[in-house]
Amino acid sequence: MTITSLDEIITAVRNHDRPARVAIAPCAEEFVIRSALTAHKEGIAEPIFIGNREKSLAVAEKHGLNIDGFEFHDEHDDVEAVATAVSYFKNGKADLIMKGLVSTSTVLKAILNKQTGVPTKGIISHVSVFEASSQKRLILLTDAGVNIKPNLQRKADILRNAIDVARKLGMEKPKAAILAATEKVNYPAMPATLDADILAKMALEDAFGDAYVAGPLALDLAISTAAATCKGIENPVAGCADILLTPEIESGNILYKALATIAGKTMASVVVGSEVPIVVSSRGDSDSSKFHSIALACYLSGK
Repeated sequence: MTITSLDEIITAVRNHDRPARVAIAPCAEEFVIRSALTAHKEGIAEPIFIGNREKSLAVAEKHGLNIDGFEFHDEHDDVEAVATAVSYFKNGKADLIMKGLVSTSTVLKAILNKQTGVPTKGIISHVSVFEASSQKRLILLTDAGVNIKPNLQRKADILRNAIDVARKLGMEKPKAAILAATEKVNYPAMPATLDADILAKMALEDAFGDAYVAGPLALDLAISTAAATCKGIENPVAGCADILLTPEIESGNILYKALATIAGKTMASVVVGSEVPIVVSSRGDSDSSKFHSIALACYLSGK
């Protein structure tokens, strides 16, 4: 079954055997707390709050939220709070880890710690899922939060991670667009165009399994059939991409935040590639995006 909306992810997670235990660190922020309480109310997750208890209670009271009765680990240092969340997962006290009001780099440092972190299956990367505006389907965006300036090999790995997520969402043969500013190779002025062309050719050699990969493609050509027709671009990806792979973190982050703030999209975001998906939404994301990020992590992990 293909998942075509964020609500369908929530419905699927409700069918799991039990709500996932989610260790959230640090937790003293309105939207973090609100999203965790919504996940509890919807029956998809049980939050474990980790952070400054006094500050968290003050935030909850200020916004009319009640966190009484939930497990709480008092930890005033943000780095230690994240480390505690990781240890909860490692020790079986939590099924998932969620980033609170802290930088992504702090979370990644804890996850990638060779002694105390979470084992990885390869490289880790950031994947966001949002609903297409004019069609009942989901689109994936990668990488807006982890890999700063990936080389060609790293881009191939980022693409593989995104294709894996797409398949878990029921997209049997995902269509991936390798984004650039133009659909033509322009090297050395635009190195991303050459990388995109090579990735597309790698796909023809079965480097990514059963998937369509096209590039370089400008954003409009990837998601607009009208734009693709106007420019005479004919391939299975043009106008209907399931995956948008950006050249580097700057363009990825700008696109992510444009979708969230200008277009008003709810963005469900996780870091994949480790033993368990990590809930890593932006600190400025809405409580809806944070809640749907929890749901996505639960769905992908089977928890």
